[in-house]
Amino acid sequence: MTDRKVRKLEELVRELLLLIGEDPSREGLKETPARVARMWLEELSAGYREDPTTHLKTFTATDAGLRNGVVVVRDIPVRSVCEHHLLPFFGYAHIVYVPNGAILGFSKFARIVDTFAKRLQVQERLTRQVADFLYEGLKPRGLIVLIDAIHTCALVRGVEEPMYLTTMEVRGIFKEDESLRREALALLLQSSTLRLKSIQE
Repeated sequence: MTDRKVRKLEELVRELLLLIGEDPSREGLKETPARVARMWLEELSAGYREDPTTHLKTFTATDAGLRNGVVVVRDIPVRSVCEHHLLPFFGYAHIVYVPNGAILGFSKFARIVDTFAKRLQVQERLTRQVADFLYEGLKPRGLIVLIDAIHTCALVRGVEEPMYLTTMEVRGIFKEDESLRREALALLLQSSTLRLKSIQE
């Protein structure tokens, strides 16, 4: 992050405040442009400057005591900004995979999801990006990535309702074997963060 970018973004925020009818020089807003600039450049858009492959730390499945079976990682926090209205959406990601010789370090799932989430997003693309990255990097026999989130663009404007959106990407044997896919989804439904009664249909 450069000082030039910070200063430029501060100027834009001041202009925004003026355009909506505010006075950026009043006491409560004097430091707002600087705060907003730092927030966007250091946090909300950090994913543009981060390489998710740095978090792809894998272990041999047999060394970890796993020979056959399903790995479920639930309730990974998702915090992103919708590209349509620049308003937040947030929820949880849930990942199921069948290893094919390699497993991913537990904390790395959250870091990978966060890298893709800290960009302007739509939930459907975010789900696909995480699934594509994990399927290519881990090369599992099967993979499911499901994200369940609430969008503040629907909560504070438009219909003004707290609607949840669930998106899912399926890869490998989960796509080919319906019964196995149903078993995996049943495991995910045990998570208290999933709002839908059924995602198996």
